[in-house]
Amino acid sequence: MTSRSLASTAARIGLISDTHNLVRPEALRYLDGCDAIIHAGDICNPDVLDALARIAPLTAVRGNNDTGDWAASLPTHARLTVQQVTILVVHDIAGLDCVPRHDGTRVVVSGHSHKPSIAERDGVLYVNPGSAGPRRFKLPVCAGRLMVEGAQVSATFDSLLT
Repeated sequence: MTSRSLASTAARIGLISDTHNLVRPEALRYLDGCDAIIHAGDICNPDVLDALARIAPLTAVRGNNDTGDWAASLPTHARLTVQQVTILVVHDIAGLDCVPRHDGTRVVVSGHSHKPSIAERDGVLYVNPGSAGPRRFKLPVCAGRLMVEGAQVSATFDSLLT
């Protein structure tokens, strides 16, 4: 698990997942101006990470489709602190190996399902930005954002295609 801290007066964190080797221009525009970016796995090619890292500091985890030497260096779980908010990143929520509210985690970001969702349970915000990669079934192509100010956090997701 990797860990790092991001401090500023107000922070906008871009959320993206399940790109499956596709870097959409719409996703890059959506993430432009973010203070940091989180990729919740199923990247499938390191070029995706390179493109995102040119926009803002990047935290990424390995998904079930991330294989090969380049992916071996990616953690399966990552933790970062933005101001007073601790964020845990995992690709598949089923792979969560802790009880977030017990270890001070305020937000869990995951991917895998390709289905965007935001839910709060037991004081923990669970966010899945959906998939920004190839369309799967009738699910939307989207990405999300966390807005962090001190100990306050909110989440949104938006369709990347109109």
